[in-house]
Amino acid sequence: MSMIDVNGAALYYRFDGDQEAPVIVLSNSLASNLTMWDLQVPALVDAGFRVLRYDSRGHGQSQVPAGPYTMEQLTMDVMALLDAFRLDRVAFMGCSQGGMIGQMLATQHGQRLNSLVLTATAAHMPPAQVWNDRMAAVRQGGMAAVAEATIDRWFTNAGQERLAGQVARVRDGILHTPVAGYCACSAAIRDMDQRESIRAITTPTLVMVGQHDPGTPVSAAEWIHQRIVGSELVVLSDCAHFSNIEQVDVFNERCLSFLASSIGAL
Repeated sequence: MSMIDVNGAALYYRFDGDQEAPVIVLSNSLASNLTMWDLQVPALVDAGFRVLRYDSRGHGQSQVPAGPYTMEQLTMDVMALLDAFRLDRVAFMGCSQGGMIGQMLATQHGQRLNSLVLTATAAHMPPAQVWNDRMAAVRQGGMAAVAEATIDRWFTNAGQERLAGQVARVRDGILHTPVAGYCACSAAIRDMDQRESIRAITTPTLVMVGQHDPGTPVSAAEWIHQRIVGSELVVLSDCAHFSNIEQVDVFNERCLSFLASSIGAL
């Protein structure tokens, strides 16, 4: 198991690919871990990238420091990883919470990014009571209290039937997310508002969203796209929140096409 102490937390991480290849960092959603990217890693490595994945603090095999956390804190975790591994510039791809981290990373530390992929994410996630209710539910009933509702937001009904094995692995990740970590990161999402600050982003950016995503809908992706000058927006058909699993082939194709063009233009 690969662990590194950064920014006051021990984070679990994994590298895949040639050590000399350009690095892309992948950041997971709330209630998931680095395995959510398993279907992207082979394609990225074959395309010539070295992939750095990590479990966000409070998730997976990473440490669960006392919360609540802030989006600034989660962003500094990434900066500390880059510094620890002496990575001057990277590409970054984040899903949901990971995309929120990506927005702040590009706003505050854009000089460290070659390109940015934001998938299934938002710049603001009201109302606060939704997050307070979810935190109360898992404190009382554990992650099982939110697991099925989360799966229903992350996958369409057709996707759940077609990808039963993949969905079962995602469900297992939800159920094994530490309650304290889930709550601490939920507070960071609840309190985040990047609606105006993301106007400062100049990093080449791709915004991707599932057509049927109920949690971070197409309108949230359009908001981000409209505020990041020069960004690209892709709406993926027949999928919900986890489009990287439900529509893996088209997801990978669009990401690789964007990464090739954005990094090649630098």
